[in-house]
Amino acid sequence: MASEVDRKNIEEVGAVIGPHIRVTPILAVSGVDFGLSSFSLTLKLELLQHSGSFKARGAFANLLLRRIPEAGVAAASGGNHGAAVAYAAMRLGVRAKIFVPTVSSPAKVQRIRAYGAELAIVGDRYADALAASEAWVEQAGALAVHAYDQTETLLGQGTLAMELARQAPGLDTVLVPVGGGGLIGGVAGWYAGGVKIVGVEPELAPTLSEELRAGRPVDAPAGGIAADSLAPRRVGELMFPIAQAYVAQLAS
Repeated sequence: MASEVDRKNIEEVGAVIGPHIRVTPILAVSGVDFGLSSFSLTLKLELLQHSGSFKARGAFANLLLRRIPEAGVAAASGGNHGAAVAYAAMRLGVRAKIFVPTVSSPAKVQRIRAYGAELAIVGDRYADALAASEAWVEQAGALAVHAYDQTETLLGQGTLAMELARQAPGLDTVLVPVGGGGLIGGVAGWYAGGVKIVGVEPELAPTLSEELRAGRPVDAPAGGIAADSLAPRRVGELMFPIAQAYVAQLAS
């Protein structure tokens, strides 16, 4: 439930997944010129995380906190989540089947294969891969590891904010990329209004923007060059009330 995505629970999950993930560094950039104003930026370098993105946090949270059936785990992904689940499964000795759409980058597809997961390339968009993964879960009895609409995923991604708050305690604004909402849901749940949270979406995939305007989860366009990783048809239901409460602004 969304109400479980808070600082206490994120800290507890952080303790569980801590031995399996990296505390990624930050990079401070001062004097960034934006015309009339100058800002200092702090970048959280999650590209140095295991499997290449923050998604490893949520993947390990799912695999360590939930019961894994004999059939293993299954995940649908534009690429990064699939690589993260494949990596976590490899490290924990769990079977994994990953479903990705045809728009997934070859580098991400190769990374999933390199981690030893079974790979299925299905459909043109993330929604197609998700439908195929759900059918497989029903058929095989595997555990579905959702990329964003799962409490453990949100709590795992929230550990990024937990680290950032310790590394850069003076921040007043945090910019977070938005796809399905797993990262911004976890980050906003951690800060809970303590800093200004700004979501950043692709122009051709304004998923959260459309839903906040509607006041409820609705389908939105899912196109553009970021369609492989930031363009689901709608954000997760679990994160939506968190966004309503704590996301101050959206930008594209």
